[in-house]
Amino acid sequence: MKRHAKFFIGGAVILAALAYMIYAGVSQSAVYFVTPSELQAAPVTGKAYRLGGMVVPGTKTWEPRTLDLAFSLSDGKTTIPVRHHGTPPDLFGEGRGAVVEGSWTSDGYFKSTLIMAKHSEEYKAPHDAEASAKATKEMMKTLRSQDK
Repeated sequence: MKRHAKFFIGGAVILAALAYMIYAGVSQSAVYFVTPSELQAAPVTGKAYRLGGMVVPGTKTWEPRTLDLAFSLSDGKTTIPVRHHGTPPDLFGEGRGAVVEGSWTSDGYFKSTLIMAKHSEEYKAPHDAEASAKATKEMMKTLRSQDK
């Protein structure tokens, strides 16, 4: 066998192994969630799901003493009641997106074990221009005093 053929075959094997490792890594790290409509179409009691949607305004109830949280997630078509035991994340709120991990119960609600709140990717400047200008002046004053 010629030296060039051996080099080509070795390179092809290495390239195939690398491609497989990349494919396996991406497919295992991809995280999918079902929508409320998809869950409602064929719920399986006790099966672990990741459910995503918008928290319906007016449905959030929080009991700080018992750490019981109840709310509903919607995709605009279907609404699913969710119950969670524990503190919600800081960004969690009504009218915002959330993804919850848990399982469907035979009682007709989703029992959550983890809440992941979505946040906006848009930066919004402070609304109070005067307060923003004052904060900028204070920051500049601090930076000038450090230079000396």
